[in-house]
Amino acid sequence: MQQPKLIELPKFADPRGNLTFLQQPDQIPFAIKRVFWLYDVPGGDSRGGHAYRQQHEIIIALSGSFDVVITKEDHTTQTVHLNRSYFGLWVPPLTWRHIENFSTNSLGLHISSSSFDAKDYIREFDEYIQLNLES
Repeated sequence: MQQPKLIELPKFADPRGNLTFLQQPDQIPFAIKRVFWLYDVPGGDSRGGHAYRQQHEIIIALSGSFDVVITKEDHTTQTVHLNRSYFGLWVPPLTWRHIENFSTNSLGLHISSSSFDAKDYIREFDEYIQLNLES
């Protein structure tokens, strides 16, 4: 099973303002089919709490910060703090995650390998465990 991985994106420093970009296949290991962003998440709330069957995703904190919490089959967790717009977290399929600890005015960009498909979501942790046991 593939593991989530932090990807450093190109950063061009300039006194007039920095520039970071991403392009497929150089930084993105999949064809981009969908892009969405999270913002205005109320203090103390979390987002996510699911895995995808097939979809790959890269999550970037464009502004502010938040934590992506990966939960493994044995219920241990790994927390990745995102707070720089030149780092993205690649989240492969069959990775259970949720996002929490949003700073004020945070903006999270999500780049996905597939269009929205409700059938690709695994929303129950027990189902996620069973799928991982079978793979």
